[in-house]
Amino acid sequence: MNKIDFRSDTVTWPTATMRDAMRLAEVGDDVYGEDPTVNELQALAANTLGKEAGLFVASGSQGNLVSLLAAAGRGDEAIVGEANHTYNWEAGGMAVLGGIVPRVLAVDEIGRMSLAQIRAAIRPDDAHLPTSRLILLENTAGGCYGAAIPLDYFAAVREIADEHGLHVHLDGARLFNAATKLGVPARDITQYVDSVTFCLSKGLCAPVGSVVCGSAEFIHAAHRARKLVGGGMRQAGIVAAAGIVALEEMTERLHKDHANAARLAAGLAQIDGIKVEPVHTNMVFFTLHDDVTLNADAIAQQLREQHNIWIGARSARAFRAVTHYWVDEEAVDLLLKGLEQILSEPAAVNHEQQVGYYG
Repeated sequence: MNKIDFRSDTVTWPTATMRDAMRLAEVGDDVYGEDPTVNELQALAANTLGKEAGLFVASGSQGNLVSLLAAAGRGDEAIVGEANHTYNWEAGGMAVLGGIVPRVLAVDEIGRMSLAQIRAAIRPDDAHLPTSRLILLENTAGGCYGAAIPLDYFAAVREIADEHGLHVHLDGARLFNAATKLGVPARDITQYVDSVTFCLSKGLCAPVGSVVCGSAEFIHAAHRARKLVGGGMRQAGIVAAAGIVALEEMTERLHKDHANAARLAAGLAQIDGIKVEPVHTNMVFFTLHDDVTLNADAIAQQLREQHNIWIGARSARAFRAVTHYWVDEEAVDLLLKGLEQILSEPAAVNHEQQVGYYG
């Protein structure tokens, strides 16, 4: 690519090894179940996560949707955290297409719903009420600074779910970042959930796709749900081949992205006018002090135009920067240099500190 891009780890593009694998991939019709490369990817993903079967899908949102459709019916209720992707960023798919009612609970600073509140949210057997069917979790918690939720929380949720016969689904878009942060194999997390979706196209660098994993019976139902939402793909082995490389090669190097995020956070903390939020994995959230008169969009525009660096403005005063395979230490240092230069210009700071000025 011809730019340095910190907007997300979704901007990654395939590695040379992935491109070779895609070019040479053996393919068939996956709707008939005859694409050998897709079948290999699905089996590899399931084995990696300790599940019976896997299903290749077009995206993480589609993976979450077909999982919910496979596990619950219309009028059923899903207990979900207020910061979770499935609730906030998937166009209301569970309700629109599944008739599934979200029961939204508050989360703590790393994305955990209170265990007591989960218990209290489970409905009694009453014809007036929705039926509690699902508990939805996320790891890493993208809405909580990319925090990795520890194993003991998953074990406790599993215990509650078993007591009440509930299905636990994990949005594991960045599951392998969570596993890297916790220092455990990914299957140590997924042992506590009935189903999981993880993305191949974020920090793992594949061009497209996610995989849903669960029991053979669950994946059979998810396969039908994938067809329902138009997710059947034909000679999908071309992109599945990149997913195999992602699982075999890219999951073991995510600690480098975490180190670069820490490097970026440390540098940002040294720049006047910037406040950095806690850094857990590969996401760095930071905000502008009140005396900085430039807003986030203006700074992002200057970074693009003057330094060819792209960064996400989350609001008028806030940014998110995400590290990934194509962002190295040099790129981190260039971003820090660019920000320092922009914020050191006289027009960037109101020395009278007009608190609340958003420009």
